[in-house]
Order: sequence, then C-alpha cells, then structure tokens
Amino acid sequence: MPTARLSDEPAAPLAVAVRALCAFAARTGDLDLRFTPSPSALEGVAGHGAVTARRGAGYQREVSLATHCDGLRVQGRADGFDPAVPRLEEIKTHRGDAALIPDNHRALHWAQARVYGWMLCEQLGLERIELALVYFNIDTGHETVLPVWHGAAELKAFFESLCARYAAWARAEQAHRTERDAALQALAFPFEAFRPGQRELAAAVYRAQGAGRHLLAQAPTGIGKTMATLFAALRAAPARGIDKLFYLTARTPGRQLALHALQRLRTKPLRVLELVARDKACEHPDKACHGASCPLARGFYDRLPVAREEAARAGWLDKAALRDIALRHSLCPYYLGQDLLRWSDVVVGDFNHFFDLGAGAWALTVNEELRAGLLVDEAHNLIERARSMYSAELRPAAFHAARQAAPAALKKPMDRLHRQWSALARAQTQDHALLPDLPGAFIDALQRHTAALSDHFAHEPPAAGSALQAWLFEVLQFLRVAEVFDAHSLVEIMRTPQAPRRARHPAVHIRNLDPGPLLQPRWQAARSATLFSATLSPMDYMSALLGLPEDTARLDVPSPFDPARLQVRVTPYISTRFGDRADSLDRLVDVMATQYTARPGNYLAFFSSFDYLQQALQRLQLRHAAVPVWAQSRGMGEPEREAFVARFTEDSQGIGFAVLGGAFGEGIDLPGRRLIGAFIATLGLPQVNAVNERLRARLQARFGRGYDYAYLFPGLQKVVQAAGRVIRGPDDEGVVVLMDERFAHAEVRRLLPSWWRIERT
Repeated sequence: MPTARLSDEPAAPLAVAVRALCAFAARTGDLDLRFTPSPSALEGVAGHGAVTARRGAGYQREVSLATHCDGLRVQGRADGFDPAVPRLEEIKTHRGDAALIPDNHRALHWAQARVYGWMLCEQLGLERIELALVYFNIDTGHETVLPVWHGAAELKAFFESLCARYAAWARAEQAHRTERDAALQALAFPFEAFRPGQRELAAAVYRAQGAGRHLLAQAPTGIGKTMATLFAALRAAPARGIDKLFYLTARTPGRQLALHALQRLRTKPLRVLELVARDKACEHPDKACHGASCPLARGFYDRLPVAREEAARAGWLDKAALRDIALRHSLCPYYLGQDLLRWSDVVVGDFNHFFDLGAGAWALTVNEELRAGLLVDEAHNLIERARSMYSAELRPAAFHAARQAAPAALKKPMDRLHRQWSALARAQTQDHALLPDLPGAFIDALQRHTAALSDHFAHEPPAAGSALQAWLFEVLQFLRVAEVFDAHSLVEIMRTPQAPRRARHPAVHIRNLDPGPLLQPRWQAARSATLFSATLSPMDYMSALLGLPEDTARLDVPSPFDPARLQVRVTPYISTRFGDRADSLDRLVDVMATQYTARPGNYLAFFSSFDYLQQALQRLQLRHAAVPVWAQSRGMGEPEREAFVARFTEDSQGIGFAVLGGAFGEGIDLPGRRLIGAFIATLGLPQVNAVNERLRARLQARFGRGYDYAYLFPGLQKVVQAAGRVIRGPDDEGVVVLMDERFAHAEVRRLLPSWWRIERT
C-alpha cells in the first residue's frame, strides 16, 4: 500500500489491481483445490496468445483500463475486446474438462470479467456489453466460451459493491503503513551495545538496503548476524519504501532465531508472519483440500474476512498464534497464512517460500509489484537447496504403484504413458545414460496423462496419501521443472541393474547443476537482498553459482574472537580417504581419546558418512571404552535430534558422533562448557561418482574451475561450519582437531578461516 500523506492535502487514491480487488472482495464459498494441475505461467501466456491469434481484425489485446471509486484507483488489463460486438473476453487456460472447474473458481473469473466490463462501459459510454469467459485447454487447443450480456448499470453496481468492501480495509492498511514506518524510523537497537563485528555488518546491510543493492556478507558465527541484519533492514525500510521483508532460512532453528530477534525488537505495529510447510500446518492430513472433505475448507472464504481482521490486529503471527486464530474461525491454518502473506510486514520462512518454482512469496512479489527486501540466512546452503528445487525425478516404482491403484477409467492414459516409458527403455543401452535433451514424446504423454488424472480427481478426489495422489504430485513437480529445462540442467535415465530386463523401466531424472540462471529472476524481483553466513568463501564461487548481479556488494567481517582461545590442530599421518580408512582407524580414535583424556568435556566428532561414523564409534568403544559416546542415526526425527543436543550440558562429558553436513554440523548453539571441541575426520568432499563427475565437467566448461566448484569448495564450507560450533562467543574457548593430513596442504589451508592458528601435531 502507498504511504498516507501527512498533510491537509487530499490523499492520493489508493491503487489496486483488478485481480487483487476481486481476490479480496469477490471470493466466497469453499476452499477447493480439486481442479489441479493448472497450467504454468509460461503455458498461460502461450495459451492467451493462441486464443487472441484466432480473433479477427479489429480485435484488441491486453486493453489497459483504469477508473476511480471510493478513494481507490482500480487498474488492470483486459485480455481481449471486440468493439464490433461489443464483447470483452476474460481468457483462462486450463487442463482437463472445463465443466469440472469449481463454482468458486468460476465465480472469481466472472467477477474479473464484470469489473473489466464496467470499466469499458464507462470508458466508451456503452449501455450494455457482452462478457465472455473463454476457457482454453492448453493440451487440446479447445475453447469453451461462456457469453453473457450485461447492462452497464448492473456492472457498475457490482463494481461499487466490491470497492466498498475493499476500501475500508485499504484505508486501514494505509494507516497501518504510516504507523509502521514511523515506528521503524524510531527503532532502537535492543541491547546496550553492538557485539564486535555486529555494527559493521548492520551498517553494510543498511547501506545495501538503502541503495537497492544486493550484498554477500560473510561474518563469524556468534556475532549476532540475525539481529544485525533484521535491525538494519527494518531501519532502512521506510526510506526506501519497502513493502515487505522476507527472512528466509534453510532450517527450522534459523527461523526460530529470527522470530526471537523480532520479539526482542518489540516493534509495534509491525506484523510478523511465520510460514511453515503445508504438511506441518495441516490439521486433517487424512482429508483432501476441499469443502466436501475437510471442515476447515468448507466455507473458507465466507469466514476469512473476520479472521483476517483479527490476525491484522494481533500482529504477531507465529505458527502457534496463527493456528489459534485459524481454528477459532474454523479455517485451515496453512491457507489463512497464505492469505496473510499479502498483509504482513515481515515474513519468516524457508528458502522454498521464495525460490521454489511454485513459491507463493515470489508470485506475490511479482504479481503485486511489491518492493520486497530479502534476508537470506545461512546462504551457503542455497546452492544445494536450489539445485534440489529445480530438479525432479520420475520413479518407475511410483508409477507402477499408481497404475495398480488406478481405476478402470484411467487404464488408457496409464497405458499410453507406459508405452512411452517402454520406448525410452528400449532405446537405453546403458544402465545410467545422459540424454541430449528432454524426451519430447515422453513429456507430451506425461502432460496428457496429467490432464486425465486431473479430470478423474475432479470427479473422485483421491484419499490423502494414496499412491495415485503421490504419483500426481511427483508428475506435477517433474513437469514444472521440465518447463524451465535448459543448459543449466541435464536429463538422466537410470535403470536398476538388478531388475529383470523386461521390468527395467528407467527412472527419469532432470538434474539441475547450475541454479544461477533460475535464481536470477528472483534477485531481479527483490528491491535488495542480503545473503549472509559464516561460510561464503570463496565469494566468486558463491556469486557465480547463485547467479547474483555483478554489482553485488561484498563484506567479510573479521573475526572478533581471540585466536588464542581456539586451538586448531592438523594430525599428520592420518588419511580419511576411502581406501585408507581401515589402516588409519586406530590412530584416529587414539587422537580423540588422547584429547578427551587431557581435557574431559563435551566434543562433537564429524564423519563423512554413517558407515564411517559407525566404524569409528565401534573402534573407539573397543579401544577406549571409558569415553562416553552418543551418536546420530539415520532418519532421526525432531524429538531424537533434540535429545541428541540435550546431552550437551554444562556438566556433561563425552563425544557426540555426527555426520558432516547433517543436522548437527550447523544451526545448533552450544556455548560455554556445552561444547569445548570438535574432531573433523573428513574434508567433506562429495563422493566421486558419475553424477558429480558430470557436475564437475559442466562447471569446468562454464567457470573453468570444475573440481573446486564441484568438490573442494562445498566440502570445506561444511568443515568450517562444523568447526564454528565450538566458539560461539568471546568467552568461549576450545579445540578443533582436523584429522586428515590434507588439511595441511596449501590449497586447503587457503580456504580455512584466516584467524585460525593451525598447528601440526
């Protein structure tokens, strides 16, 4: 919302898009997600173009319209207008049977058409106009046209009713924005003084946000990066007209740290919203997301306005508070949060909420043309997370399970896809092969298969968690990734060697190697983005693979900690290479036991895999049974992870065994006596395999440093993150033992923190 004028002059009208006006004021009835999948944005644009290309001479496309009502300036672009009739067309692309589009979706489409219809009547002086919803099936090219004539007076009354509903809320939002900005301009740092290095970081964030630049900021663990970045970004927001600040994290602990910092800032009337994944917010996981199945979806839009107003007054909307409000109004907490995304000032969520292909925060920023600020915590994780978001796999086992569960009505589309998959299998000469491009016939069959599933589910919604539903989600993700496929990714087909040859359908995998090109539009949409972490070195590597603009500012905050308080040792004559592990295992556990005996306390020991962890754990127990130990296990749930961390107390002693790059290598805070040392028995290098070798080759061709970008840099980032668990503040002291002779090599030493004083023992 624009900021209200602080004068006696008449306030400028509040701008609102037709889409936003109708979404706010015209939605009624149930939440209904049965009509899926919808076409992607690119498919929608292509579909609109296909429809308008069929129209005759004189047909007007993308007609810009604007009008005023009740202090609002309503604006938008009608899809198409034929002045000879006169007829306005509202074009919607879809898959499947248009007759199955839910009534509440269709009502929203009609509302948009009626608003545009009135705006045209007003502009051209028309007394009546024909409105037509045009549903275009992107798979078949078929148009379903629903024409209705309306009088101008009727359309005007409808339009004014929507504006009346929206205008009061808009004026309240305008007042909220004015009050919010005034509070942020007076925002005080919530502690008596900055920590060493914290002020430097805050100042850099403030300058970057103020200048509308992006910033890569490397700062040591323990200086208060979360508070520094939030404080600076909030202080800068009023002057730069920032509408919304997104604080994005890789893990739940980072989200909790951000919420804690925002509570310390105590900034009213700032609205803070915590976003969580749908499966974690769902109250009825056994039910489908529509009114006929879930009571929290039934009448959702009828009850939404009152809940929205209560949430806006509350301001603090973490997971628990949002759930309380939602359930008080019998609404789905997740979708209430999705609505409040538009009306919140600070949104705390996961990377995927902005960077995923279907990210709601990203769509809102683009569609509403928001001036958004980004704070990306633990940004070193974004490379791998983005690769995962922009990758997808179709597994034959999932298809076969869905095929067995499918009713007779789906037999033909299932068989069609099966034939195309079989054709891929017949053409495959190796168990693991790289395709030069997407298999076009297979993708086409997959799209038609999805349309058939969509029609079926519209008639018979699947049971939650069914094999057929799980398969649909897998296909939808694959098609989304396929749509953006380019040179940054590759296509693999992989067959299980042990499977009987006739049953050996290959898994089809689109694997992203270089996420930068797909991240670039996200950076362009943000007014300013600050990416921060304790491990962003080398910054050329981070900037290249994240696709950051060339003018991105950089900051490397020197460590404020006394190097004498951290003893860093490299153990010679120990190799943790795969072929050397058996021979070096005794020496490795002896080093650990010697350090523990010399200074009993709490230690973390990091290994490259669970198998290696177990080998070391068993050997230590065999040779040094008196040393207390506990270990991370595969598939640990949240309670088990919390129990593992809880073993580290001020009075406890022992060694916790963990996997490097896992849940305990970063994001946990064990100050003081809770952790006095770390053993790191790996360089963290990714496994050498066919996939990583293809990654190395691709990065070598693009950046000229394939081995470093694919293996060395990401591995040592994990090492530095794990070592950072030891020193959490200026009063901490401890030891880091790097248990591999390669840590003494010059090319490795250059990538370790410059403030470390490394000894060889």
